[in-house]
Amino acid sequence: MSNFITSKWLYEHAEDKDLVIVDCRADLFDKDYGKKLYEEGHIKNAFFLDVKKDLADEEKEHGGRSPLPDLKMLKDKLESIGISNDKTVAIYDEAKLAGAERFWWMMKYLGHDKVYVLNGGINSWIEEGYPLYNEVPMAEKGDFNINLREDIKTDIFEIKGKMANKDFIIVDSRAPERYRGEVEPLDKKAGHIPGAKNFDWKNVLDEKGKFKSEDELKEYFKPLNNYKDIVLQCGSGIDACGNFIILDELGFKPKLYVGSWSDWVSYDDSPVSKGEE
Repeated sequence: MSNFITSKWLYEHAEDKDLVIVDCRADLFDKDYGKKLYEEGHIKNAFFLDVKKDLADEEKEHGGRSPLPDLKMLKDKLESIGISNDKTVAIYDEAKLAGAERFWWMMKYLGHDKVYVLNGGINSWIEEGYPLYNEVPMAEKGDFNINLREDIKTDIFEIKGKMANKDFIIVDSRAPERYRGEVEPLDKKAGHIPGAKNFDWKNVLDEKGKFKSEDELKEYFKPLNNYKDIVLQCGSGIDACGNFIILDELGFKPKLYVGSWSDWVSYDDSPVSKGEE
């Protein structure tokens, strides 16, 4: 799998000077969760980036709960942990939230291709017997030039203009009960975007949090072969990245609706559906 690395590979390369390791563990309901776990123990030489504080801006009237941060501030943050255009970036989380995949997508959006996610995350690392550390590494300031890839990003206005197109599909990556509108723990309205199909991102993982085999994933996403224009969304543009990285792996060319459902329902005229489609 071209977008992923193994625990063995990361252990063998953790001291490489051209590698930057990033811990993106997070929980949407506990803002201190990731930082606390990082301080208790992390992969050697890993830096911590907070999914909500570092990889998202503050919530506004529109744009969703996790809008992209100011690019200048993001550039400074990346450079502060040693990221340059010539560096390889390895990211991990624990599959509780798709924090690693969100940062992977953001690096792709910024024009950086040498970025990989640890398959199985830190749980796989621990299970395979590799050690954790408490030391926070020192970084030499990086030099990162941004080259935005707008072709992998979309917004509510583009989506509304394409909803009648037969080759267009919206993939809702949330849990089925949220998609159907039975529960909504975070946003002001329950339901889904009319016409969206539900592909819960957790279904791409096995019982240990590793990504399933290529054959299994191809079968899961087989219905998408009928569409040329694929948009991924979730609640706030984080978990959808768990589906994005796999669709990219399988050769699809999706776009991420960064604002996702939380942005959609911030507009009073946005239609809402419930139940199955």
